[in-house]
Amino acid sequence: MVAIASKYHYEFIPIARDSLTHMARQHSFGLVWADKPDVFDGDLRQYAAVMFLNTPAEQLSPAERGNFEAYMRAGGNAIVVHRAAIIPADAWPWYEKLVGRRVGTHPMLQTGVVTIADRNFPATYGIADRWVWSDEFYPTTNPYNVAIKPVLNVDETSYDPTKIWPGQTARGMGKDHPVAWYHPYEKGRVFVTTLGHNGDDYSDPQYLTHLLGGVYWAATGRGQLR
Repeated sequence: MVAIASKYHYEFIPIARDSLTHMARQHSFGLVWADKPDVFDGDLRQYAAVMFLNTPAEQLSPAERGNFEAYMRAGGNAIVVHRAAIIPADAWPWYEKLVGRRVGTHPMLQTGVVTIADRNFPATYGIADRWVWSDEFYPTTNPYNVAIKPVLNVDETSYDPTKIWPGQTARGMGKDHPVAWYHPYEKGRVFVTTLGHNGDDYSDPQYLTHLLGGVYWAATGRGQLR
């Protein structure tokens, strides 16, 4: 797997790098860490999955975007984490479809209750049915009508979904507010978690359990209960 991290939430980088390196050693998979998009200039076929770790995808050049698209069309897989789910509207429609949702208004950090939407998916194994967690709970829309399979939701009664950055307004999404999901795309698999704003999240056992489950599924296609 190759993990791409860059300037956003930069304080998480040393923590996440140590945790993912330990995760790779513990679970016997290879990890390449990159902090520049030029990794997309190379042969991506060598990687079972590509992780966008808080990385803005719009920083990829047209050639790098084309290389990543070709990778997915050849059966490559992707993991999208938190800030990496955000891209300017219509800047790269193919990537928005890969994410599966468009992030709308930018919420403020709050503590809320995350709930399980799919207990049979590896990214929920070991997670409590109601998980108290602090994050930016992104509201999303679906302009391209992409079908996703929710893994985790957030209970909007447990926080204030109208509390967002100044200059924006929001009403919340209601009962169905996914914060993690998966779906097939091109000929590959995509796992998205919008959780992971704080640097300390990347040393939290619950969060890392959630992330590992998504990585495991994306890279191998295994682990789901039938």
